[in-house]
Amino acid sequence: MTDREELMAALAAADERAAVAVALRLLDRGVPAETVLLDLVAEAQAEVGRRWQVNEWSVAREHAATAINERVIAAVGSRVDVPPTKGHVVVSCLDGEWHAVPPRIVAEVLRGRGWRVTFLGASVPTAHLVSYLHEHGPDAVALSCTLSRSLPRADQVVAACRATGTPVLVGGRGFGADGRWAKQLGVDSWAPTAPAAAELLEHPEWRRTAQPAPPRRADPEYAALRIRRAELIGAAVDALYERFPPMRGYDERRLDATLEDVGHIVDFLSASVYVDDVELFGEFMAWTAEVLAARGVPVASTEVAMSAMSRVLEDHPRALRHLDHGRQVVRVA
Repeated sequence: MTDREELMAALAAADERAAVAVALRLLDRGVPAETVLLDLVAEAQAEVGRRWQVNEWSVAREHAATAINERVIAAVGSRVDVPPTKGHVVVSCLDGEWHAVPPRIVAEVLRGRGWRVTFLGASVPTAHLVSYLHEHGPDAVALSCTLSRSLPRADQVVAACRATGTPVLVGGRGFGADGRWAKQLGVDSWAPTAPAAAELLEHPEWRRTAQPAPPRRADPEYAALRIRRAELIGAAVDALYERFPPMRGYDERRLDATLEDVGHIVDFLSASVYVDDVELFGEFMAWTAEVLAARGVPVASTEVAMSAMSRVLEDHPRALRHLDHGRQVVRVA
């Protein structure tokens, strides 16, 4: 059994002691802490997410494994004793972003490379983050965005951080595999990995004061999507009731799950319109189709929901273009 397989077995059994032992054994063998974090823990966390996605693990099991992985990261970090000689970096998740393992790994990698790091954790309210930057004046702030639906908020948080004079670094899958949505928001300092973030921070440009970003032009279609969110969800659910009679017998738990799923479609559509890239919505719908299929939910139900939304948004041409792309992706799926 490989080290990764042993860690996954410990996570599957919710055995925190065994999981930590795998990582510490590697450190005792002389494997660098950064390697353990990136090649063992990060890869294991990705596998945890995959097992939830394909319905091999329940939400509870995934949460238990994630909590244990956080303990493993802490155990590895406690073995690293590198003097903080390179400056101060604040690492934080956006408000509403709860995927804290990736930025926690980034924080530990930076700490291992000589930075003083303050990790603020998951879902940090913007006002509190800005207040912290004003109070402590770090050399940079690194923001994590895992879900692309958070991009409009990311835009606001980046602007708020820049207004404090703090240079901003962003990362996470929410910005796209190649960081294209970070660039769409005017953020050039995007890092695909923890080592890339560390290398970017070493660049002399980080010794400057950040310039505030120009205000983003108002987008009436995005604003309409946010204002009409409840209407869009209602129209989609009504259409699903009509087309899928078994829904009428759903208990409260299943109905809440359906409402949540439809809400996600609206939120990702809004973010897709915000950055004006249909691929954002298309990638989400492809992922949604896979998740639903793994749970025995008819993938065609998403097309019914999107068609209902299109009828509500018939006077919003850009939103309709994004919905059309989403329907095409689902048909292929």
